[in-house]
Formats: sequence, structure tokens, C-alpha cells
Amino acid sequence: MATQATGATEEPTDSPIDWVARHIKEYVETDGRKGHRRWGVTTLLLTTRGRRSGRPRRTALIYGRDGERLVVVASNGGADAHPAWYLNLLADPAAEVQAGAERFAVTAVEATGEERERLWRMMAGLWGDYERYRTKTRRTIPVVVLERAHPGAG
Repeated sequence: MATQATGATEEPTDSPIDWVARHIKEYVETDGRKGHRRWGVTTLLLTTRGRRSGRPRRTALIYGRDGERLVVVASNGGADAHPAWYLNLLADPAAEVQAGAERFAVTAVEATGEERERLWRMMAGLWGDYERYRTKTRRTIPVVVLERAHPGAG
């Protein structure tokens, strides 16, 4: 699969977490008909460029909408380490998203200040476990905004 955002010509490597890999497989095989809506929330597939390998990496994440922008939370289940996809976006904010059947390039921007707090409340309203995750870790859990990339921009 060639991805616009990552420039990849090889298939992405899916999450090594078994249940996430199964979710991704179902999502891809059904073009998002199965998997887009899961656990009462919407999920997307995010493909980033591996910061060390340079290869495309794909994971599934819960997302919310803030106007045209998509919002994801780098919770890692409340672990003390940031998730790999977030670290990949810090190294290269260009990525690709599949939301349902739609695929498009995005640029990731970490929310800060009042915007972060507003988006955190929105996401915790969608997935209440985020508040529990926040109490499990000493790190500030990043909130990431995925903005649709515009061809020729930048």
C-alpha cells in the first residue's frame, strides 16, 4: 500500500498487540464497515513512519471530531511510556488516516494549554477510561490533533 503522507511503498506493519492487530485486519478487510465503530466509539487507523526503522507502522485509535479535525489521545492505557505512534509523530508529523472507508493524509499537532484541556474533556466524555489512565501515570497524556494535509502545502 502506498501512502501519500509517509511516501511508503510497502505494506505497513500493524500493531504487535494481538487484539489491536485483529481490529486493524477486520477494519482493512471490510474497508471500515467493521471496526470503524467499536466499543460504542469511532476508531481510525493511523499510519506513521517509524522513527528508527523508517517503515510505515499502523495502529487503531479511538477518535473524536473537533470541526474538520480529528482528535486522538496518546494514553497507552495509562502506562508511564508514550505509545510508539506518538513518538513517531514527534519525529515526523506527516501520517495517513483511514476513518471508515475514507483515507487521507494528515499532519499531527499536539494540543496545548486551554485547547488541550477542552479536547481532553471532549475525549474523556467519549471514553471515560482516559480519566482513569490519567491517574495511573505521572506523565501528561498528550492530546493530538490530526489536521487534513493539503496537497502542495508547506
